[in-house]
This record gives sequence, C-alpha cells and structure tokens, in this order.
Amino acid sequence: MKKYFFLFLLASYSIHSFASDQLNGTVWKTIDDETNQPRAIVKFSEDQTGALSATIEKILVPSEANVCLKCQGAYKNKSLVGVVIVKHLKSTSQNKYENGSILDPKTAKTYSFSATLSPDGKKLNGRGYIGISALGRSQTWYRLK
Repeated sequence: MKKYFFLFLLASYSIHSFASDQLNGTVWKTIDDETNQPRAIVKFSEDQTGALSATIEKILVPSEANVCLKCQGAYKNKSLVGVVIVKHLKSTSQNKYENGSILDPKTAKTYSFSATLSPDGKKLNGRGYIGISALGRSQTWYRLK
C-alpha cells in the first residue's frame, strides 16, 4: 500500500511540475533595440489556457513620459505601468514561443511576436514583426531575480 501511495505522490508531483510554463511569474528587464538602453521591467503571467502575457511593472527611463499618449482604448492617456505589452504567447517547443502579439508603447502599434529562451534561462530573444518574421525587429530581454 505504501508503494502505491508513493507512486501516486510521485505522479501528482510530476503532473504539477508541468502545469505551469517556465516563463510564468518571471521578471525581465527590457532593452531597447535602437538605443541598447534598459526601458522597463515586465512580468510574465499565464492564463487558464496556458497562454502567456507580460505586463509592465516599472519604467526605467526617467525622462520618458509615463503616459501612453498614442495608445487606444483602455490604455489611452494612462500610465505605462500596468500595460500588457505581450499577449497570447504560447510555448511551441522547449524554450520556443510563438503566436503572440507585442505592443510598442512608443507607437501604440501591435506586432506578431515570437521568442526563444536561452538554455540557461537568463535571456529571452524576442522578435516583433508584421506578416513574416523577416520583416521585424529583435530585442533581448534579461531575467531578473
């Protein structure tokens, strides 16, 4: 009986460990691809369907306006803190994510988004694009904590 109970606990633990994505709950420093300067701190979270989103937690550019002037809808003229910049990102294979979208707060434009997590989990290489990935820009984000 003890063997079966141990096996049940082991199976439950392994199922639980795969229930959440490795990006879920992680915090990242975004780096501007044009200036190479840190821009913001974002945090990933996972919804009930397993899709990931990233929300701005802190703005790192003191001179930058903290209001999304060009944003539409709920974010218009609101603080950039709390803005969801990545939506619907899904894990497609180990360390690869696709089918997401990313909001550029500077222009208020939304782009398709894919990303690759480095093997050590410390860098996230993201690509925002229109149509095909070749027509886009890349950024590397660095993990905090």
